[in-house]
Amino acid sequence: MAAKIDLSGVGMTSQRTRNRLTDRLRDQGISNEGILDVMASTPRHLFVDEALAHRAYEDTALPIGYSQTLSQPYIVARMTQAILSLGRPKNVLEIGTGSGYQTVILAQLIDEVSTVERISGLLEKAISRFRLLGLSQIRYKYDDGQLGWPEKQPFDAIMVTASPRVVPQELVAQLSPGGCMMVPVGTPGNQELTLIQREENGFRTEVLEKVRFVPLLGGKR
Repeated sequence: MAAKIDLSGVGMTSQRTRNRLTDRLRDQGISNEGILDVMASTPRHLFVDEALAHRAYEDTALPIGYSQTLSQPYIVARMTQAILSLGRPKNVLEIGTGSGYQTVILAQLIDEVSTVERISGLLEKAISRFRLLGLSQIRYKYDDGQLGWPEKQPFDAIMVTASPRVVPQELVAQLSPGGCMMVPVGTPGNQELTLIQREENGFRTEVLEKVRFVPLLGGKR
């Protein structure tokens, strides 16, 4: 008989440990209680290798293989809060599925989530987590994320979880009127978390803070 997967966690993956994380996020300025509730209930330890599970609720990025990382919880919350602050989008496109953690957070807050990943090994693991958590509303695609998902555009929001050197215009073009894109822009060591909103006569850009992300790469592997 297959071992039952524990979604609740014990010890360093327990609910008490998760609550300490969300308390820290509040102290750092995350005020959206919906986001905090979702992050407190989501088993982040399922998104890393078992050897790192005891560190899952630290406010730090963690490796997930393929030279990629699971983003720091504060950054996940910050990016999500920035998008929701402009109104709840009906649909969102995520560029860079990675472990699937950010995808799962979004899927509990937004009705329709589409996500694109260029590394097949990461996407396969993420899909298994979506199924385990019963999140059938997530749409996923194995492709070059720099291309977005033209067949499903326009999107009310786009979240990019890797850093292009400049704002990717092909993604901006897939925003709906009034839509927004959250993207870390810049070179390694000099990246800025940037919120771009499509307005009637152009685009409004706001830099939120300095960040550190893996680079946004093209192609598939």
